[in-house]
Amino acid sequence: MKPTVGFPLISRGPGFHPCCFPSVFVVSCLLDIVNFGLSLFAIPGEGEPWEIPSFYSVSDSEIKRVSETLYSADVNKAASHEIVLNLQHKISSDQTGEGQDYASQKLFSYVDEDALFSRPTFARLLALLNNYERMTGKEEVVIASESEEVDAFLDEIFQTQVMENLTQFFVSEEIYLSENDFKADLKEMWFGLYSRSQGAAMDSSGFEHVFHGEIKSGKVSGFHNWVHYYQLEKNGQINYLSYSYDGPWTDYPDIMAFQYRWTGYLKSICSFFIGSSPEFELAVYTLCYKTRPNKLCTLSLGGKSAQIQTYSWANSEYGAGKQYLASSYPNSP
Repeated sequence: MKPTVGFPLISRGPGFHPCCFPSVFVVSCLLDIVNFGLSLFAIPGEGEPWEIPSFYSVSDSEIKRVSETLYSADVNKAASHEIVLNLQHKISSDQTGEGQDYASQKLFSYVDEDALFSRPTFARLLALLNNYERMTGKEEVVIASESEEVDAFLDEIFQTQVMENLTQFFVSEEIYLSENDFKADLKEMWFGLYSRSQGAAMDSSGFEHVFHGEIKSGKVSGFHNWVHYYQLEKNGQINYLSYSYDGPWTDYPDIMAFQYRWTGYLKSICSFFIGSSPEFELAVYTLCYKTRPNKLCTLSLGGKSAQIQTYSWANSEYGAGKQYLASSYPNSP
């Protein structure tokens, strides 16, 4: 239920009362009231900025409710028999920065690629993962075929029940006017380019940072997607070191935190969903980014609590004051 909006109290200084002054002042007061009302209720056209008044903020309980609907709708997630993990050695929190190899074997013992990666949203995700230059400071050149792959990926995920549920929620809360409005903004938010190299190159995007991963200052930056991790580990480009957190879920998606080296570059703490679909990850991250930007966002997934941390990119904008997504990932204890 949206709150009733009342007229503001107009003040012109100590002792002022509009009824005690000539009509010109009364007219001025009435104009103030009218302008205030118009600023609240003017409706932008589709695709134009949609400013959300603070009294429309989404409650914590509502976020939990919506996240449960996204979790239940994730029919493309992995079944328990489609992924087999080999966790091996668990380290303590004070060992996460050591970069020591405690695991002699890979993290993924088995993934049913035929079952999982033939699903349309997974196939569209895989097509995107070879489009990025992982080193910051090197320009990302988006050719026509890569732009088409982004559009195909978005078209595919917006056909899923997961994204339909999220869209319905955003529209009902007047965060977006329509599915087209949401889809267009999501594309800019996640795929719009910005510079992580102080303007030296347009070298990054939210999607690249979260789903692909980057190398910055000699370390792995971002990289919170299990599909890309699995592909790299399978091809011998990732060395799994140990894990520090395994979530309470007994099936997929689960949340883990672990340590690895990507062709020698260390990721001391990496947390992400395991076994989730691309649409589920994008949906929960976007839910939290729009409702709890730059904060911890508490979800309910299968009756169990999970937290997502999001960050906005403050150094550049798109649209009217909108900020690109900088990072998003599951928080691990």
